[in-house]
Amino acid sequence: QVQLVESGGGSVQTGGNVRLSCAASEPTNYMGWLRQAPGKEREFVAGIGWRGGRTFYADSVKGRFTASRDNVKNTAYLQMNDLKAEDTAIYFCGAASSGAVYSTDVYYAWGQGTQVTVSS
Repeated sequence: QVQLVESGGGSVQTGGNVRLSCAASEPTNYMGWLRQAPGKEREFVAGIGWRGGRTFYADSVKGRFTASRDNVKNTAYLQMNDLKAEDTAIYFCGAASSGAVYSTDVYYAWGQGTQVTVSS
């Protein structure tokens, strides 16, 4: 079972930037980032293929968030720029078995989650 350890997150002001990291114990085919705000379901944010580096984004974050990975370190990153109050949530990275990273059904391992709080 792959182990995922997240780091990053914290509190920032509107318009600020944050980078999240997700270190995997082994390579995964795809890595996704999802978030969950209080009282809401977990929603897809971004994803990346491990080999080709293909990226996927939710419409709400396109142009602001960038997913990347370091294959040597088995680590995925999510650079979040121009943060808005509605980006406030707990962010989870997940190991996915296919490129259908929009669906929670394809995830077989999760990181511990990290809080991102955006305030004005």
